[in-house]
Amino acid sequence: MAWIYLIVGGFCETIFATCLGMAKEASGTTSLLWYGGFLVSLCLSMYMLYKATLVLPIGTSYAVWTGIGAVGSVIAGIFLFKEPATFWRLFFLTTLVISIIGLKYVSAQ
Repeated sequence: MAWIYLIVGGFCETIFATCLGMAKEASGTTSLLWYGGFLVSLCLSMYMLYKATLVLPIGTSYAVWTGIGAVGSVIAGIFLFKEPATFWRLFFLTTLVISIIGLKYVSAQ
């Protein structure tokens, strides 16, 4: 169950980063709604990380949590914010995904 918390928390991290990007591009009430989404997803993400660290080592948990958030944020940037999808960005994104999977497999839990 701890790995589920970690994965959900990582996805929530992606959501809060995306909400920040959307708030930057919005104005008025719409911007405030995006900031509200940021705060909710931030709190949920932190709570999920906390729940995961009750079972998993903090080093593994934090690395996987931030890795999932980083991968998701790059993908969101490419598709939502028209950031470049260069060969090297995708190459290093792939190595990050492989590293996250590797941490899962070498973890004692």
